[in-house]
Amino acid sequence: MTEIETIRFARDERGIVTLTFDDPGRGANTMSVAYVASMDRALARLEAELDDIRGIILNSAKSTFFAGGDLRELIAVEPDEAGAFAAHMRKIKGQLRRLETLGRPVVAIIEGAALGGGLEIALAAHRRIILDVPRIKLGFPEVTLGLLPGAAGVVRSVRMLGITEALDRLLLDGRQLDPEAALELGIADELAPDGEAATAAAKDWIADNPDATQPWDCPGYRLPGGSPDDPAMIPTLQGLPPRLEKQLRGADYPAPRAILAVAVEGAQVTFEEASEIEGRYFISLVTGQVAKNMIKGLFFDMQTVRGRRGSGTLDLDKVAVLGAGMMGAGIAYSCASAGLEVVLSDVDRAAAERGRSYSERLVAKAIERGRLSPAAAEELLARIVATDDPTTAGGSHLAIEAVFEDPAVKASAYSAIEPHLAPGAILASNTSTLPITGLAETVADPQRFIGLHFFSPVDKMPLLEIIRGRETDDATLQSALAFAARIGKTAIVVNDSRGFFTSRVIARFLDESIAMIGEGIPAPSIEQASAQAGYPAPVLQLIDELNLSLIQKIRDETRAAREAEGKSWDPHPADAVVDRMLALGRAGRLAGAGFYNYEEGRRTRLWSGLAEIFDQETTGTWDLRELIDRMLVIEALEAVKCVEEGVIESVADANVGSVLGIGFPRWTGGVLQYVDGFDGGPTGFAARCQELAGHHGARFEPPAGLVATATDGGSYADHHPPTISGR
Repeated sequence: MTEIETIRFARDERGIVTLTFDDPGRGANTMSVAYVASMDRALARLEAELDDIRGIILNSAKSTFFAGGDLRELIAVEPDEAGAFAAHMRKIKGQLRRLETLGRPVVAIIEGAALGGGLEIALAAHRRIILDVPRIKLGFPEVTLGLLPGAAGVVRSVRMLGITEALDRLLLDGRQLDPEAALELGIADELAPDGEAATAAAKDWIADNPDATQPWDCPGYRLPGGSPDDPAMIPTLQGLPPRLEKQLRGADYPAPRAILAVAVEGAQVTFEEASEIEGRYFISLVTGQVAKNMIKGLFFDMQTVRGRRGSGTLDLDKVAVLGAGMMGAGIAYSCASAGLEVVLSDVDRAAAERGRSYSERLVAKAIERGRLSPAAAEELLARIVATDDPTTAGGSHLAIEAVFEDPAVKASAYSAIEPHLAPGAILASNTSTLPITGLAETVADPQRFIGLHFFSPVDKMPLLEIIRGRETDDATLQSALAFAARIGKTAIVVNDSRGFFTSRVIARFLDESIAMIGEGIPAPSIEQASAQAGYPAPVLQLIDELNLSLIQKIRDETRAAREAEGKSWDPHPADAVVDRMLALGRAGRLAGAGFYNYEEGRRTRLWSGLAEIFDQETTGTWDLRELIDRMLVIEALEAVKCVEEGVIESVADANVGSVLGIGFPRWTGGVLQYVDGFDGGPTGFAARCQELAGHHGARFEPPAGLVATATDGGSYADHHPPTISGR
């Protein structure tokens, strides 16, 4: 069998060897089995020909320098394979160590992204020259996938930058640095305008530094910032764990904790011992469920969702936005930022102007922070026309309605704008709950009507939920996907249902948390449970921001709709709490009072009256694990029901939508990956549902589809229903 060569070896007349990473079977270089074999051969040749070699240049024939570990291989590693995989990682680390201690200067020329394993290879060089191109990024994103750099990336970055610098600026948040930032931090040594200049600089540096050695291999080396045995470092080291725990808030993220441990423990021993420590922590993460969840949901599922770019043929250069409130203003800004002309329309000209002023405030902040030039800001704002005249929308091929959540108000907006749109234009609604099929009945062509559910604040939230009504045609769906890509949003596609997917799922989380108040569970315990579950904001804070009046309104509309359809309505334990809070005038932040108290619009503390009004036993002890499970399980159950009802047909859409849109904890990989990754998989999840149903009622009963999946030993990752037409 012919061996795949992923590294090309070339030596010039000056004795400088160039190792070019170029895996012929992949679009990017990875630390695959073929790479390991190729690196072994390259090192063996370097060692054999060392007397004739002056130095070594590392570069890439791909658009990226090196992509790092093969995530398909990593996600497949099971606990019983830990020993073999640890040996594989020792091999990779040993190769890089052989390279940097070869006795010849090594320079990495970086002409594309060097993330993860790519940066680890670069750090094993004695000098890093990077092209001065802002799109090129360097960094260690492993923590965002539940991992840590496993090829001595933690060890080298700590020895290069010091413990706190490496942790804060490179390792713990997975940040990606552009060339200027990399140079400022010190992980890049030189910027070059192009590849030719970089190569010339590398060869000159090799000639001038024949005895180049890593700082940590030089006699008398001292760790930047101080080593752990330095008395001056003790207060800093003592403060690192509590600071990290404050950031994590008790959530199930083992990777940041492991990175901290490796950084501190590894700084106290030799390079080789530190590398072994890093390897042990790395293997524990790779074989753990959290990393598997995050790799599946946040990488592979994200790739699947973002891979849909749409194939619409409509000219989307001009968009009409109906309604200049917070959502409409945010949509207008996002469209204008993407280079689209925007007509921001409202029945009141002053309201339209206020909506445009939202964009003015955002561009002012962008200028202040150096993210936008004054000229670019002026061009952006010039693309937004505020008006109360529907005819201004003439020529628009897309109109997005973002008016009050009332079908009659929306119908009025459609009738006013439709006659002025370009032929074949798409009409979309930003509604978060109202069925698209029903709204489409009031427009001229329901086939060209679709839901575009943005999330607030629109300029920051990356998700767009595209809702296909019963009559929406394939061309409209494809145009909606193309529009999402045009404005830089990650789009999921769902079928029509009251509340669609994201609103249905998050509503269950909110209801369950509100019900806990009525059960007498102290509000601080509920907030702590949501924090430890991994939600981005404490749940009662979130409810105050959303407003209990809105929650009550959606509940009442849903009940009325179900009763009109002849369907039953089961009251939720949360209903009585919502009604009581509203009767007390505590709707949330906008009302100046909710679960929290507010002073001049600022949240202060939880309302002490909750204990008296809802008979809370503040001296009792509460099973936080049970509270956490109730929050996570009830959302996942609703997602399972959405699958069974055909509301959502793609597991990837469910996972990505739940994480990006409604803050389902990232460590789970998303709602359906949470079910698959549960202890015992869907079988264990269904059993936990039955336990919770016994404690808290029928809303936790596992539906038939979940029971069938559990009985068959299947998983939602194996779920392959018919795809949404046109996808």
